[in-house]
Amino acid sequence: MRSRRELLLTAGATLALAGCATAKPAPAPSAALPPAPPPGPGANQQLAKLLDVLFDETLDDSPELVTQLGLDKGARAAAKRQLSDASIEDLEKDRARTADQLARMRAIDPAQLTGMSAINYASVIFGLANTDEANRRFKYGSEGAGQPYVLSQLNGSYRSTPDFLGNQHVVETKDDADAYLVRLEAYAVQMDQETERARRDVGLGMIPPDFAIDKALTQMNNLRTSPAASPLVSQLVKKVKDKGIAGDYGAEASTIFLEKVRPALERQVAFMKETRSKATHDAGIGGRPDGEAYYALALRNSSTTTLSAAEIHQIGLEQARELSARADVILRAQGYTKGSVGARIQGLFKEKKYHYPNTDLGKEKLIADLNLQIQAMSKRLPEYFGALPKAPLDIKRVPKFIEAGAPGGYYNQATLDGSRPGIYWINLRDTAEYPTWTLPTLTYHEGIPGHHLQLTLQQEADLPMIRRATFLSAYGEGWALYAEKLAQEMGVYADNPLGEIGYIQSSLFRSGRLVVDTGLHAMGWSREKAIATMMEIDGEPESSAITEIERYCVWPGQACSYMVGKLTWLRLREKARTALGPRFDIRKFHDAGLLSGAMPLTVLEAVIDNYIAANKA
Repeated sequence: MRSRRELLLTAGATLALAGCATAKPAPAPSAALPPAPPPGPGANQQLAKLLDVLFDETLDDSPELVTQLGLDKGARAAAKRQLSDASIEDLEKDRARTADQLARMRAIDPAQLTGMSAINYASVIFGLANTDEANRRFKYGSEGAGQPYVLSQLNGSYRSTPDFLGNQHVVETKDDADAYLVRLEAYAVQMDQETERARRDVGLGMIPPDFAIDKALTQMNNLRTSPAASPLVSQLVKKVKDKGIAGDYGAEASTIFLEKVRPALERQVAFMKETRSKATHDAGIGGRPDGEAYYALALRNSSTTTLSAAEIHQIGLEQARELSARADVILRAQGYTKGSVGARIQGLFKEKKYHYPNTDLGKEKLIADLNLQIQAMSKRLPEYFGALPKAPLDIKRVPKFIEAGAPGGYYNQATLDGSRPGIYWINLRDTAEYPTWTLPTLTYHEGIPGHHLQLTLQQEADLPMIRRATFLSAYGEGWALYAEKLAQEMGVYADNPLGEIGYIQSSLFRSGRLVVDTGLHAMGWSREKAIATMMEIDGEPESSAITEIERYCVWPGQACSYMVGKLTWLRLREKARTALGPRFDIRKFHDAGLLSGAMPLTVLEAVIDNYIAANKA
């Protein structure tokens, strides 16, 4: 019997896959009856058409996604002059549309679907069903369950839109530069809309923790600057200068910033200060309106399982014990013998010989070294993957104005047309947070064979557009964490034992996430208890632990997706290896799981079962 942590019970996805078998043949027509009319489109064709419609509806609602995918041209050129509507009224429209899309999906009989169509159906309907269930129950936050606060140190256009305009909005022509100015005006409207939504939510009892508001205010204040110092202005000035575009865009952007953007930001700051006086230090979602139910749905959505908070908490403790035992062996062999594993790793973090200088030159050297690691890993990929990504990868530092609340590393996909590469962002607010022995694992996670490889292969695969553009955390973050393990199995740390400690510390970190996320939101833990527990488990510096714990407080459930997903990828690989014996080919296993796109973990299991069956013959 499987252990509870291996049971992935996403019922909707499992039922949808009942249609993977070939449909039953129709009975022979009776000679006494007139000829039957030509058959209508089959279920597979109905689904393909509907998925294209759903993708178009998604693009209609998100000009930012249109730009991120490089589709803001031709028939969708108008999107380049727009930002998403963030009003209360538009949120209600979004919720109504989700319900309607779910109804249209359910009108298709999944039992009639075959092959990849069954996978597509199960993968898409999972997200719609979960989002609709949360929409019907909770009126606060964003659509679905997982983003309960409109404004926090992680949420809000004050944080995301300057980064989007700087790194996603491409300026090649005068029209592109003019479109930037139009979006800059829309940004002020967007901020005011979010302020009103947040005000409505405060009236519903949804007030972020005091420390989340404090960090948000720090970041907002970083944007309350002169036009010349604002990234919103300087980014555009650099873009037009680089392309030789005529016009005084600096003056035009400065006027919009002074007359529209900064006043909207001031209004948002005033609202957040007002809200701060009502905030408490209570870190978890559990004590907020209907918080227990909210967290249960957030866990289901992020992990794509029905594992309970208590079960996930226990998995984290078990993983931490196993990984700590391995770390202890390596640390002792390197002469680090005193104190707990966490304390010894903390000591390693503090050893300055492993630090890059905390200067711009030091940070440039750090990024240059990461590029060398990517080049070395690229040479190994053909041994482990049949399909390889075509889009290139850039490595950049997180913009300074959002360093305070941003995560340590994250990834942006390349555009569909190849005009912009994939980007691996690393937060270099303090290089001491990234000693040399930690960096390879982070790079394998965010770059290759992690997010860049998985998301690029998905984007380049023969899939409906809605699936090529979808990200599911348990699948994608699970893959990236599995990729860290794969790199270790490739032998990259054979002559670098402290590099392997970096890999183990990363896995301890994700194990700790299971413990502290459930502790915060299901067990009533304080922020301080969660920080201390995380540091005890993985040994990270207090500054990193604070940023991480505060992230989980405003993004309940998401942190649990990584390790649950990794364990599933590992279990399915072992399942395939055992079933196929000498026929097992790790390249074919990886291709089977990756070229089918992001999916709930139960659907991934069905995909691997199909791969096993096809290769047994």
